[in-house]
Amino acid sequence: QVQLIESGGGLVQAGGSLRLSCTVSGGTFRYYDMGWFRQAPGKEREFVATIRWGGDVRYDVDSAKGRFTISRDNAKNTVYLQMNSLKPEDTAVYYCAAASGFPSESQLGVSGSYRYWGQGTQVTVSS
Repeated sequence: QVQLIESGGGLVQAGGSLRLSCTVSGGTFRYYDMGWFRQAPGKEREFVATIRWGGDVRYDVDSAKGRFTISRDNAKNTVYLQMNSLKPEDTAVYYCAAASGFPSESQLGVSGSYRYWGQGTQVTVSS
């Protein structure tokens, strides 16, 4: 059974930083494309960033470019999301997800491409 456990969320002031972690157990992490999504109250879940099993990364331009960095440590079965210059509009529950089916480039931002999901971690940015 594949499990994803997120950590690192919390309350931070605008302009601050947080690093989210997601550790995967029960699967073959090194072959998963790993993504981060987020969902704010009353809004749909949206794509934030993904890192492919080979290391290629993709970010949602509007929300993450220039401020967020996704990385992975295959030795620790962990993916990270470093978030800098946080804004109140970044407030959301952040979910990590694992894709085991090698989705195409055009499908990396689609939540349905990811088979396994974590329980989410709350990030709250105060103004």
